[in-house]
Amino acid sequence: MGSHRPSVAAPILCLTWAALLIAGCSNPSEDVRVTLCKDIVSTERGSSVRILGAETRTKGHEHAAVSVRFSTEGGEAQAVCYYDYDAVDDTALQLSDPLSAYATSPFEVVIDGKKLSRSGLAEAVKQAMLKQGRELVDRAKKGIEGALQR
Repeated sequence: MGSHRPSVAAPILCLTWAALLIAGCSNPSEDVRVTLCKDIVSTERGSSVRILGAETRTKGHEHAAVSVRFSTEGGEAQAVCYYDYDAVDDTALQLSDPLSAYATSPFEVVIDGKKLSRSGLAEAVKQAMLKQGRELVDRAKKGIEGALQR
């Protein structure tokens, strides 16, 4: 019988999973709807966008609105992402996190007074999600590299 040698892949796999878990929790206090709206603004307006702030409003069983203030080389502007009410029943979670009752993808986005078309919205959400994926992979790589250097 052959000798049993420890696998090198196991520690690397563990480090990868740990990095992904840490990277996925980069800003646990920000709601996913706020993050998505900010990322839609960034992908639609380009790399010169600087996010100045965000506010949320809920309108009961109607919709939620995430307003994002931002600046570009042309000055300050605002975007609003609207999310459908998506809860079946009222729950205690909704009392502590009112946005949890709403969809995680917007049904309408208005940037600087201009409503995105249906296809424009679909593309904007897609690009924002790709941006988030790239950022997650970058954070995971940095986490793995840092762990391997220790």
